[in-house]
Parts: sequence; structure tokens; C-alpha cells
Amino acid sequence: MGSRRHFLGTLAGSFSGLALSDLLARDGVLSGTLHHPPRAKRVVQLFMAGAASHVDLFDHKPLLEKKHGQPWDPGETVELFQSTPGACFASPWQFRRYGESGKAVSDIVSPLGDVVDDIAFVHNVVGKTGVHSQGTLLQTTGFVFPGFPSAGSWVSYALGSENENLPSFVVLPDHRGFASNGAKNWANAFLPARHQGTVIRPGSATPVADLFAPKSEFIRPENDRAGLDALSRLNSLHAAARPGDDRLEARVRSYELAAAMQLSATDALDVSREPEHIKKLYGLAPEGPGVDDTTINVKAETEFFGRKCLVARRLLERGVRFVQVWSGNDNGFPRRNWDSHEDVKRDHGPLAAGMAHGAAALIKDLKQRGMLDDTIILWTTEFGRMPSGQGGAGRDHNPYCFTNWLCGGGIRGGVTCGESDPWGYKPLDRDHPTTVHDVHATMLHLLGIDRRLTDVHGHVLREMVA
Repeated sequence: MGSRRHFLGTLAGSFSGLALSDLLARDGVLSGTLHHPPRAKRVVQLFMAGAASHVDLFDHKPLLEKKHGQPWDPGETVELFQSTPGACFASPWQFRRYGESGKAVSDIVSPLGDVVDDIAFVHNVVGKTGVHSQGTLLQTTGFVFPGFPSAGSWVSYALGSENENLPSFVVLPDHRGFASNGAKNWANAFLPARHQGTVIRPGSATPVADLFAPKSEFIRPENDRAGLDALSRLNSLHAAARPGDDRLEARVRSYELAAAMQLSATDALDVSREPEHIKKLYGLAPEGPGVDDTTINVKAETEFFGRKCLVARRLLERGVRFVQVWSGNDNGFPRRNWDSHEDVKRDHGPLAAGMAHGAAALIKDLKQRGMLDDTIILWTTEFGRMPSGQGGAGRDHNPYCFTNWLCGGGIRGGVTCGESDPWGYKPLDRDHPTTVHDVHATMLHLLGIDRRLTDVHGHVLREMVA
């Protein structure tokens, strides 16, 4: 009996044990609760695919300006992803101070200057790898290899849905394609299949794949309904013969959800009913998603990212628990992501301006609706970029130190938790870096869950909790 009690206690103390603990609690095996009163009930994760440069956006480094063009020597051996250390490379943009906190941010993210006092910055985040696929998985799941649930899937599982007509976990990808790993970034893994992310593409001709039957003279509403009813009966017979396999159950649920979404999702995605001042706040272009995107430009990036942020708000207020908003797709040329090996100014300029406009609008909009108090916004990327130049105008990968920021949902704004060294190369205090596990633990704590996403790792960042 003692060993059994020890096993259950150990299991309940880890987030990966939450699923079994919850089932045991329902059966009366465990007493008490797994949750404390939450500060937040929903999450938006803003993910910059390709690795956004912290030293060009949020982490001001005067030493780089002073040493620009001189050989970079941090006093130790430097291992880079695909280059050798170049000269010190100051940001092409100026940094200015904003808000009562006096936080300095780059000119290319100046819209976020209006809301810096709502944001907690973490400048000493460390990764485990300089490989995009593994770094992206680490930020989305807490592991560097596949097979584990996304944070969105965990939140969906733990908190459930507030709206049976919409998924609890929604993914808004970059319109140009998925980031590294594709659907693995929002996979349910060993959790029930219904907790995987549902992909929605705002502004496209078919925002939700296969939601409606294709246009056809042969397919009519009545025979479409009859076909779905027959399929439902066959699925039920198939599932009854295979107890314990949740895949078909999840598929059936997805059909049921799709039927409900034909009205609810269509309504949530229809931003045309938003007042003009809200469309302007998010930076929507007059021509909408048809804005010219033949070359990377600020107007298009603002339209694309701003529209996703506006749709995210509409989904959140309709009960969706977790929304991933992606900026950047997998590698290709010309660059349409944050992987600026060749030219930081060319790539980061439009992407950052569009991101900052949409993110600042989302914060302001949630705040004016009274929703920021119980909504967490998490901004992240797979790793940072080096303080030295690559080829003169680009930057190589830096998994040794980069920036995350959080806002709303019990986060204490206007603070900086953890600093990088004067170069922006590694944490200033190398013995006490911040890991993605700490960020995840803090997010879960604010959602009322004192568990860890990755079993034994992660501590709540108490200095940023209001």
C-alpha cells in the first residue's frame, strides 16, 4: 500500500501524469484537487518561425554599437551552426525607451512600445539545440524530439472546452506554409486525439479544410446529410468492435464538430463585421488577404499577421482555450521566415513590423474588452541569433541565449526577468538561466495547474507573477 501511495504521489506531481491522475480522481482513487484557482483561462502563443533575433528586437546591447565592425571575442570558444564568428554586428535599427518602465525596444517593433508596461521580458532563455526542427519542438512541446503533446494539447486536455461548437485548440499558420515539423508542433501524441490542434487559415478561400462539401450539381444538402448519417452508423459499429482505440472516436467527434463549425467557425472568421477602427487597429489592408505579396513588405506582413491576431481574439471570446499564431514558414528562398542568415535588415524589417503591429493591437484589444486579465500571451521563437555578423549582413543561430515575453493572465507587466550578457551571447548569470520548462511551468501555474509539462523540469518564474 505504501509503494502504491508513493507511485500515485510521484505521478500526480508531474504534468505528464495529469491524464492518469485525472482518471483516477474520477474513479475515487485520488482525493483532493489537481488545480488551484486560476488567474487565466486561455492562451495565445505567438511563434516566430526561423529564430527571431533578440538583439535586433527587444534586447538592447550598447556594447555591440560601440564595438561594431571590430573582431568579436567573447573570451571563449564559440560554436556556430553554419559559419565562423564574424565581426561585432550592431543592430541596423535604433532602440528607444518606452513606458513608465523605460524598456528599450527596437524601432522595428515600436508599436509594442505602447504596451511595454503590460509585458514581462525574459532575456536569458536558453535552448538545447541550434537545429530548427528540434528547437521548435522544444518550444511547442518541451522536448527536442517528436512523440510528445503540444502545450496547446495539454491545456485543451486539462481545461476542456468552453464551446462545444469550436475546437479548444486552434492553429493559425503562416499563409505561406507550415513551420519546421509541420503538424508535429500541435500534435496530441499520447493524449486523446481530439486534443490536437485544428488548423484554420484566415483569409484563404477555404479557411477550414473539408468543412463544406465541394461545389457540385450532384451533391445536394439532403443527400450530403444522408451520406453523413450512414457514415456515422458505420463508424459507430466499427468503434464498438474496437474498444480502447480512441482514433475513430476522435474522427467521429471531428465530424460532429465540423457540422457545428459550419456556423460557429464561419462566424468567428468573419472579420468584415468588425468596426473600421478595429480593422485599422490590427492593420488590415483595404484589399485584404489579396494584398501584394510578390516581395516581402511591411503592408502585407501587417495584414497577414494582424488578421490572424484579430481572428485569435474572436476565437478566444467564443471559448477557444489555446491559439497558436505563426509568423514564418519552413525554409525557402526568398526568405519568408525569421532565419536571417543572409540579410537581417531585409527579412526582419517587414516581419517584425507586421508582428509588432498585430501583437500590440491584440494586447490593446483584449485589454479594452476586459479579457487581458485572464488571457496569457506568450511570444517565443526556437532560439535567438548571434551578436556577430554572418557574411556581413546576416546572423547565425544562437541557442545559448534568446528572448521570450509574456503578457496578461496574471503576468506582472513592466518587468525584465533575467538578463543576457553584454553581447547578448549567453545569460548574464550562467548558473541561473531560464528554460522553456520554466516558461511552461509559469503558464500552467497561472492556468491553475501546478504541474510541469515535461515531467521533472521547470519552475514557476515567481518574479513575473503579479
